[in-house]
Amino acid sequence: MGLSRVICMSQPLSNQHIYLADDPNHPLAFLLEEDLNLNPPNVGEIRTGEIVAIRNNEILVDIGAKSEAIIPEEELEELGKDGRSRLKLGDEIAVLIINPEDDDGNIIVSYTMAAEEQDWQQAHTLLESQEVYSSQVVGYNKGGLLIKVGLLRGFVPISQLGGNIHNSRNAEDLLRQRIGSPISCKVIEVERGRNRLILSEKAAAKEMRSSQRTRLFENLQEGDIRSGRVVNLAPFGIFVDIGGVEGLVHLSELSWRRIHDPSELIKVGDEIQVYVLGVDREQKRIALSCKRLEPDPWDQIDALYQVGQLIEVNITKLTKYGAFACLNDSYQLEGLIHISELAEGHIKHPSDVVQKDQAVTVRIIRINPEQRQLGLSLKKATSQEYLEADLGLAEVENEPAPN
Repeated sequence: MGLSRVICMSQPLSNQHIYLADDPNHPLAFLLEEDLNLNPPNVGEIRTGEIVAIRNNEILVDIGAKSEAIIPEEELEELGKDGRSRLKLGDEIAVLIINPEDDDGNIIVSYTMAAEEQDWQQAHTLLESQEVYSSQVVGYNKGGLLIKVGLLRGFVPISQLGGNIHNSRNAEDLLRQRIGSPISCKVIEVERGRNRLILSEKAAAKEMRSSQRTRLFENLQEGDIRSGRVVNLAPFGIFVDIGGVEGLVHLSELSWRRIHDPSELIKVGDEIQVYVLGVDREQKRIALSCKRLEPDPWDQIDALYQVGQLIEVNITKLTKYGAFACLNDSYQLEGLIHISELAEGHIKHPSDVVQKDQAVTVRIIRINPEQRQLGLSLKKATSQEYLEADLGLAEVENEPAPN
C-alpha cells in the first residue's frame, strides 16, 4: 500500500494532532513527498529506465516507479543469448508497460515490444522525411530482399533493387549473393496492421546520385583531370560519367587529329581520363576534353615541319577562297591552299584544279603556331624557286649511309 497523502500522528507530549501536509519540516515529511512524486505506469506506455539487475530468469529496470519493473523470463528466452548480451547493467533502455501491477505487485514490461513500437515510429518518420536508411541484407525470397529496420523486418521488392536484377536470368543467384551486404534504401510504404514495411533501393540511389552530383558541381574546377566512363556516343561528341555527373566531350575535343565519327576512336563503356574545360553551375553542364591531355602538335610544329618542305596531303573541303587539305601524319593537321596558290594564272573556283578527297603534293609556304594556321601551295610544288633546295634534299636522301 502507498503512503496516505495526509498522515496524522498523535504526539504524546502535547496530545495534539500534527498534519505532515502542513509541516514540511517534520522528520517523516519525505515519505509524503516521495508518495506525491510517484508516477504510476499505465498499460501500453513506453518508459525509459536503467537496468539495475540482471538475473538468470529476469532483468530489473528502474523506470521511476514505486518498484523496479521486470522483463520476464519468457521474453529473455525469445531474445536468446545474442539479444541478452546486448543488455548490460547500467544501460538505459526503453520498455513498454504490459502490466502495471501483477498479482505479486510487480510491474511487468517488455523490451522487444517497446523496441518494435519505436521502430514502427521510426519507419513512419522515414516515410515522411524520405531520408536514406542504411541497413544489412539478412535474407531473400524470389520476390526480393529482406533487411533489418531495427527489430523489424523490411522488404525490398526485386523491382525496387538497383542493377536491373529482375530482368536477369540468374536473378535468384544475384539475390542470394547480397545476403550480409550493406544496403541503402528509402521507406516507400508502412502498414503496421498488416506488418508491412516496404523499401526501395532505387529511390535511395537516385537521392544519393543527386547529392553526389551537387557535391561534384560544388568542387569541380576548370583544369581538373578526372577519370570517367563513356556512357553515350553522339554525332557531335561523347558523354562521359565522371562520378554521377555526365559531361560532354565535343567532337572537336576528342583528338588533335580529324575525327568524323566518335566511334572511330572510342566505344561505350570505355574508361578514360578527361580534362575539365568548363563548368556551368547554373545550367548544370560540364565541358570536357580528351585532346588536352595529349601533346599539342602546334607546340612542336617547328620541329615537325619547315617552310619550303614538300608534303603529301588530301583535299578535305573546297570553298570559294581555296581548298583545305589534311596532312598525312599522325596528327592529321589541316592547312589551307589559297585559291591564288592552286595554279598559275586566274581560276574561278578551286574545283577547276582539285577535287575533294584528291591526294596531291604541296609545299609549305607559311607556319603560324600562334594562330594555328598552315599555309600550303600547290603551284609552288614544282616552282623553280625551290628547285635547288629540292635537289639538295634529294641528294641527301640518296646519299649512301657511312660504313
